[in-house]
Amino acid sequence: MLILALDFGGTKLAAAVVKKGDRHFQSYQRTLSPPKANSSTDIQIMRSLALELLNGEKPAAIGVSFGGPVDFKTGTVRLSHHVDGWENTPLKQILENEFQAPASVDNDANVAALGEHRYGAGINYESLCYITVSTGVGGGWILNSKPWRGSGGMAGEIGHTVVDPSGPLCLCGKRGCVERLASGPYMAQEARTRLQIDLNCGHILRRICQYQPENITGLLINQAAENGDKIAIEILKKAGWALGVGIGNAANLINPQRFILGGGVTKAGPHFWETVQQVARQIALPEVEFEIVSAALGDEAPLWGAVAMAEDLLNKSSE
Repeated sequence: MLILALDFGGTKLAAAVVKKGDRHFQSYQRTLSPPKANSSTDIQIMRSLALELLNGEKPAAIGVSFGGPVDFKTGTVRLSHHVDGWENTPLKQILENEFQAPASVDNDANVAALGEHRYGAGINYESLCYITVSTGVGGGWILNSKPWRGSGGMAGEIGHTVVDPSGPLCLCGKRGCVERLASGPYMAQEARTRLQIDLNCGHILRRICQYQPENITGLLINQAAENGDKIAIEILKKAGWALGVGIGNAANLINPQRFILGGGVTKAGPHFWETVQQVARQIALPEVEFEIVSAALGDEAPLWGAVAMAEDLLNKSSE
C-alpha cells in the first residue's frame, strides 16, 4: 500500500511517497513556493510533485500537513498567514477527488507533533508539545499519547502567546507575540530596522549580508552571531527569551514531559538555545519538570506526521 504525504509550508512545498510500514521514503521532492504564490499555484505545484512521485500508481491514503489553521474534522483550511487565497479551502475534498483516495489534513505543528511522537524524539513519551520556529511559530500537543487539538482545533498556538504586551505589532493584530519576536522573517525585519536606525552598528552582519540588508535571513543572523556581531546576538537572545517565556508558561499550564523544537530558527547556536532553556526554567515553577530537545526528524517531521495520519486512516478502514 502506497501512502502519499504532503507538506504545504509557508515558503516551501514537499511531498513524499512511502509504503505502509516502511520508515524511509520511496521517493521525495521539495520545492520553494514562487514569489507571490497563492492557494491555486501551491495546489497545482503540489499536484505536479505528487503525480511525479507516484509515477502512475495510486495512493491508498493521503496525509497532509498544512502551515495554517485547519478544521481537522472536515479537512478544510481556514486560512494561511503567509499565502493568499486559502480561506475556507476544502483541501481534503480536493485531494480525495484528485487522487481517489481517503485524505487526512491537519495543521503542520499538530502533524509534526504526531510525527515526532510516532517516529522521532517523542517515542515512549505520553505527553509532549512540538513547537516549530520557522516562517511562523506554531505548536502541537500530544496528551495521553494522542493528538490534542482543542475544542475548535486551535490548541497549540503558542506563537500567539503574548509575552510582551507593549512589544511590536504581530501579523495577528496583537503585540509582543512569541512569533513576532522569534520567527525567522520577523528576526530579519528586526535586524534590518536596527541597521537602518544606527549606521555604526552591526558591522559583521552588514558584511555577511554583503551590505544588502534586504538579503538578511535568520540563517545570516545566526552566522553573524557566531562571529560576534552584537546586534545579531541580541536578536537571537530576544527570540530565545520570547520562546522561553512561552514554553515556561505552557509547562506550568499543561505539564508535558517534553518540548520538542523544530524549524529553521532552532538550528541557531547557543545564544538562542541557552536562552530558551534558561528562561523557560526561570518561568516554570521549580516543581514542574520537563525537557527541551531538538526534533529528531528535522524538517521531515511534518511529512512523517502526514505518513502517521495516513497509516491511521488505513488501519481504521481495516478494522
